Amino acid sequence: MSGRPAVFLDRDGTLVEERHYPVRAEDLVLVPGAGAALARLSDAGFLRIVLTNQSAVARGLLTEEELGLLHDDLCRKLAGDGGGLDALYYCPHHPQGTAVGYSFACACRKPARGLLELALAEHDVDLARSAFIGDSPRDLFADVPGAGKRILVASGHPLQDTRGADHVAPHVGAAVEWLLQRGRG
Repeated sequence: MSGRPAVFLDRDGTLVEERHYPVRAEDLVLVPGAGAALARLSDAGFLRIVLTNQSAVARGLLTEEELGLLHDDLCRKLAGDGGGLDALYYCPHHPQGTAVGYSFACACRKPARGLLELALAEHDVDLARSAFIGDSPRDLFADVPGAGKRILVASGHPLQDTRGADHVAPHVGAAVEWLLQRGRG
């Protein structure tokens, strides 16, 4: 067994409240307990890696630089709530976007595996002991063989499809609690 286990988390609806294309720091409101949940993961030895689609860039609502500032703010908010991230990867593309250079179908937009493959290439991860937490089946990478637990949270979009989930939790704190108590590995 090599590598560390990781928890791959979605951003919107999982760590922060679901808002329609958040583009300002005040649009990023933490889900209650998100920082504490991330701290528990770190204490348990998990890497905390965010994989997120951010089509607001392709839609011309903000630049990648502005998105970077939002993510810096997110990290400050999580640290203020006791948590942190080990890495954050995002896809700025969307096939129906309007921004030049971002409006195309790509290999990184979830449910495609590009973001996950990038994270795995840059971190020594034991995928079998890892987990996925998100508010949509696309966040769970159900087609990736050999991965650990997959947990949906109901704190984002209304869950109409729980396909591929090992567990459904009301929010990220409860998802982490389940993972640490019963679902690891």
